[in-house]
Amino acid sequence: MTVTYQEFVSSKLTKCQPVGLLEIPALPGSLLPLQSALIPWALKRGRCAIFADTGLGKSRMEICWAHALHESLGIDILMLTPLAVAKQMIAEAAQIGAPITLCRSAADVRPGLNVTNYERLHLFELRRFGAVILDESSCIKHHESRLLQFLMDAFAETPYKLCASATPAPNDWTELGTHAEFLGVCKRTEMLSEYFVHDGGETQVWRLKGHAQDHFWEWVASWAAMVRRPSDLGFDDTLYRLPPLRMHEHIVASPDQPAGMLLKLEAQTLMERRNARRATIDQRVAKCVEIVTAEPSEPWIVWCDLNAEGDALAKNIADAIQVAGSDSIDVKESRLEGFAAGQHRVLVSKSSIAGFGCNWQHCARIAYVGITDSYESFYQSLRRCYRFGQKREVHAHVIASDIEGAVLANLRRKEADASEMSEQLSAKTRSAVMAHVFGNITTTNEYAPVKALRIPAWLKTKQ
Repeated sequence: MTVTYQEFVSSKLTKCQPVGLLEIPALPGSLLPLQSALIPWALKRGRCAIFADTGLGKSRMEICWAHALHESLGIDILMLTPLAVAKQMIAEAAQIGAPITLCRSAADVRPGLNVTNYERLHLFELRRFGAVILDESSCIKHHESRLLQFLMDAFAETPYKLCASATPAPNDWTELGTHAEFLGVCKRTEMLSEYFVHDGGETQVWRLKGHAQDHFWEWVASWAAMVRRPSDLGFDDTLYRLPPLRMHEHIVASPDQPAGMLLKLEAQTLMERRNARRATIDQRVAKCVEIVTAEPSEPWIVWCDLNAEGDALAKNIADAIQVAGSDSIDVKESRLEGFAAGQHRVLVSKSSIAGFGCNWQHCARIAYVGITDSYESFYQSLRRCYRFGQKREVHAHVIASDIEGAVLANLRRKEADASEMSEQLSAKTRSAVMAHVFGNITTTNEYAPVKALRIPAWLKTKQ
């Protein structure tokens, strides 16, 4: 069979085709306009991602998506969440009348929507589910992670998939490729070869091709909705305006001879910064204890980076509870849920343990005794409190030593870079997302040649 060049180009640039529902069932009337627009879009897509900022209601959209699939097709759905988030999902589902089952093992699974933690994946027969939801799906952004490979293998044949995250690619747009591969849109390597190119001799550094930018974002918008605020889809932002955020930087004096340093110089490298943190644990912990103790009626979240920091904080803050990596899953969940319920005033933990997914708007005080070099971790941990739904002014205290460098200035620089990237991403996909969400879905890129094709003389036939 012969094909024209136009047909060949169209086949190479085909968008992700919808595989979802043709008819959308009735949705709860309590949904906000943004949610009422995105849920039908996700149901029609069948396999897609909702990349909406914190507090825009991703949990509610995930639950409604699953409930509609079960009602329409009778399939069972598994939702995977970070620790302590499953209970939040139960409470969210109760508000909209959507049944959901909390599962600790395969024996707990019931018809409909089931929710469990990523840590308990190995306890389930995953192929029995007709749909899967990855809550806080940025956990799969690293293409070499074992979790990503496990999930892709386990859900390779699952017909319906939904990913949800506020930070799917906080530092690098190529990280969107892992979501595309998990959703079955295309392989990450195929995305890179079509839309990206290497710069110079660095084979690990990819740059979006200049002439492919518009096509790339149109392609992303065919399977992912990127929304920072309701106005991105033409809705009112009034309900989503946040109170002020106050950042406070506290600099403590370091010992005269920090570990790993000959002189008392400002740390430059990653190793020097970690050595500086180890050398100033006592000073930074003491400052944090002073700050937290000064407001004894306020709930606090205290984020640390080193185990020794967490142990010292839990020991010196009388009413603090620590969630450490060495704790069992049950202990971690119990303590995180206890903090959410107001049973504990001060929570001490690492952002890698409790910095994703939890809603703690009852708290408006945060302290960072140790900060990693990951801006995503900082952003997500801050957003456990400073998110849509927070009614009070939030105060975040960053505690560093005088040899750690300009910590707050560095955070602000990273924040500005990330914000600019998010705005660009949202702006570039806005029109395409609106077109897809509101029904004007195109399935191919238009081939619009700007130069006429010249036939070589040796190919021309003589008259």
